[in-house]
Order: sequence, then structure tokens, then C-alpha cells
Amino acid sequence: MIEVSNLTKQYGSKTAVKNISFSVNEGEILGFLGPNGAGKSTTMNMLTGYISSTSGTAKINGIDILEDPIAAKKNIGYLPEKPPVYGDMTVKEYLSFVYKLKKSKLPRESHLAEICELVKITDVKNRLIRNLSKGYQQRVGFAQALVGNPGVLILDEPTVGLDPKQIIEIRTLIKRLGKHHTVILSSHILPEVQAVCDRIVVISSGSIVANDTTDALARNLSSDHKLVIRTEGNPEDIKKLLSGVQGMDRVHLNREAEPGVFEFFLEAKQGTDIRRDVSKKLSSRNYPILLMKSNELTLEEIFLKLTTGDNYGGLEKYEKTLDSKEKEGGK
Repeated sequence: MIEVSNLTKQYGSKTAVKNISFSVNEGEILGFLGPNGAGKSTTMNMLTGYISSTSGTAKINGIDILEDPIAAKKNIGYLPEKPPVYGDMTVKEYLSFVYKLKKSKLPRESHLAEICELVKITDVKNRLIRNLSKGYQQRVGFAQALVGNPGVLILDEPTVGLDPKQIIEIRTLIKRLGKHHTVILSSHILPEVQAVCDRIVVISSGSIVANDTTDALARNLSSDHKLVIRTEGNPEDIKKLLSGVQGMDRVHLNREAEPGVFEFFLEAKQGTDIRRDVSKKLSSRNYPILLMKSNELTLEEIFLKLTTGDNYGGLEKYEKTLDSKEKEGGK
């Protein structure tokens, strides 16, 4: 549905986006991540035709956004970070205005009523937009992106300003829309991306540094292949039992987490998934698994590692420098 090939944007001598290429399939929700100044917004603006590229192509449903922008934009619903709403209009007037702008052929009254119901703004449709809360204005912005039922939705920070209940509702809506639309979601709320998106693309310094599922990135970027488990039973027997699991490289008894419950670090050989065999071995002796978790990176750690080179965004080096200065001052 979306094909980006060698897309580049230059501002004079500065290159904001450098030869990036990626695709988004129909019915896929793609998380588009990047630190401030990485080229994320520039890329989204090129995809929507808001700005032109210096070179490369961006195709929406097979249509080049530069060669035939009107036809390409008919397939796009765009929610920028700041909702493009008019405060002097009522919600109903504004959505009717957008309907006319988009030259939608769908039955107006029923189509707009359905959208209002989807984003939960039916109860405010006759109110002036300027009198609505920030959260409701955000919902109105979301609604205008859905007018015309476009095949592609590009959402930039869609849950900004919403309360926790509204955030859950919008996330659920995005997942529902993803079944019938192609969605690009940009957000600084990483748990939101992890909860909603099928795949993520990370851009840093104008270049794509990752394009995969969260789980695959975690596996590939983690420096080890460890599991942390807690189980109840004889620790020596458990260690001996787990050492016999195929693909096991090392079993380390870490500590007694609570009376009679022991925590182990299990290190598997690269490319080996030992979880099922560990479970079977412990079950064979009636040792209950009270905890099993991977030592793989979280999405936040993945993001920092890809964009700064470490899991702490440079803070670890900063803390070491402070420690060194404190030691020197104490001498």
C-alpha cells in the first residue's frame, strides 16, 4: 500500500532524510520512531505530499505522491501532531467542510455520524471546537482523518492530550482500523507503539537504523540469550535438572527470592529457544514455575541503543564522569 524508495530531502547543504526505503503492507500498522531532529516529521510530510522530496519516490496505493498528488491524497487520512481544526466551527460544520474538501462520494450524514460514533464525539458535534477540551479537539482531528474512508492513515502522536481512558479507546480504535486500513503511527509513547504496532521503523540522523518487529529487534540486539526463572523446590536438583535441557549453555543459581523459592539465570546457546523444554523438565518433578522472563531488551532500550548507541541514552557515561569527579574531589 505504501512504497518508499530512496527518499531524500535536502535543505541547502543539510540533508534531513538520506535515501530511505521501506514499505507498509495493506492492513499493517507500522510504528515510525525517531528522536527529535531525526527526520521523522520530514518523512511523514513527504508521504502526505505536504512537502516535496529532493529525490526518490513515495507511492500510495501505487500512485506517486509527486506525479499525481490529488489521486494519491485521496487514499490518505492524515492527523498531524497539532490537529488541523477551526475553532469558530462546530464539530458537525467542520466535518462537513472536510467532507466537501475531500470530495467524498459516501452518504454524508450516515458517514459522518459513523465517524463521530467511532471516535466518541457524537455528544459534542453541535459545540464550537474552540470550546472543547484538548482531548476532544484531538478526537475531532482524528475524525477528519477518517473522512472519505481512506485506505492509508498517517497518525502523528494521535493520543496527545487524552486522558488514560481515552488513550485506551483510541488505541483500540487504531487496532480495529488496522484490520481494514494501512496505518503509520508516530508516537513518543513507546508502550503505545509496542501495544498497537505490527512492526517498527526507527530513523536516526536521517537514515533508517531498524525495520522489524519489536520481538525480532529485541532478540537481535540483546547481547545474551538469558532467561530468568523462579521455581520452588530443591535448588541443587533443579540446577542439575535444567543443566540437561538441550541447548542449555549455563545454569546459575542467583538467590533465594523467598522462602523455598529460588531464582536462576539460564543462558541458552545462540538461536535456541529453551522455554518449552525448561517448562517440561520442571513439570516432570512437580516444580512450579513462579516466574519466567526473558532478558531481552525492552522497546525503550532498543530505541536508545539504535539512536544513541547504548541502553541509557548516554547517561551511563555521564554518571561515570560524575563518579570520577566526586572521587577526585574526595582526595
